[in-house]
Amino acid sequence: MYICTLLLKKFCMKKGIITLTFCLLLMNSFLIMAQTTAEQLGYKSTDRLLVINNDDAGMCHSANLATIEGLEKGLITTSTIMAPCPWMSEIAEYAKTHPDKDFGVHLTHTAEWKYYRWGPVASKDKVKELMDESGYLHRSVEAVYANANPEQALIEGRAQIQKLIDAGVPVTHIDSHMGTVQVHPEYFKVYVQLAAEFNLPMRMASYETMERFGAGNGKMRDDLKAAGFVFTDYFIHDEVSGNAYGKANTKEFWTNIIKNLKPGITELFIHATVLTDESRSITGSAQKRAEEYHCFVHDPDIRQLLKDEGIILIGYRPLMELQRKNRK
Repeated sequence: MYICTLLLKKFCMKKGIITLTFCLLLMNSFLIMAQTTAEQLGYKSTDRLLVINNDDAGMCHSANLATIEGLEKGLITTSTIMAPCPWMSEIAEYAKTHPDKDFGVHLTHTAEWKYYRWGPVASKDKVKELMDESGYLHRSVEAVYANANPEQALIEGRAQIQKLIDAGVPVTHIDSHMGTVQVHPEYFKVYVQLAAEFNLPMRMASYETMERFGAGNGKMRDDLKAAGFVFTDYFIHDEVSGNAYGKANTKEFWTNIIKNLKPGITELFIHATVLTDESRSITGSAQKRAEEYHCFVHDPDIRQLLKDEGIILIGYRPLMELQRKNRK
């Protein structure tokens, strides 16, 4: 890289001041691209950084309780809010009055539970195909793809982000509930457009996951990085997909994940929720969510493990600041 830089500089010197200025800017871009994201944030390339994101804030009161306690006393470093959900206002008020806390938008295009449902944020006449016959968002990602279209997903996503901004939430990033706009190639374009419009980092799947879902490949990640977008190097997704995680010992599972983190920035996502009658009535995964709450809020062994492994906890705010520096 050093030799290439010298050769480029020598070439530019022969072409004049204007070309030299352009080439210096180009060299600076090369240097930025050569650095890891961790290095751009001021860490070493060998450091292991971890983002612990609690999905589904705003979904219910029990999720909000776990999110707040996790941010204040636990290991949760950031959380994403579901704008269409009934308890959004509670967590939005907390985010507004605690601007030091890290909150993103959990772009929500589905309402999957049997009895506990929600509709769109955008005007219903603009997103008709996103709704089922009862006026709620579709129950599954497959139903969204079968009945709706990316244009309406964009309208709804934009409305959700704006709703939280208008509520006073200092939004730091975006991700996607059930991965609706992260795994389908056409809907992924919506995801990138929203990240560009609001200049927010986006949760990014690994090379392997993107290829498996057909949403893109390593080149797409590289192209987005070259365009100034900032995202984590790794995302723990495939490991928690399917029934295996549901049956696994939660503490042992996350202990193994933490011990095997790679140098760079990794994001893991959980659905920490206080176990209550409310959470039990909403989802069959209430017990698992409560176990995640215990692991990442109250378990001293997990806290000590992170310390022993030298893991550095961060949220999305530094990534947002870096992206906005890159994409002025």
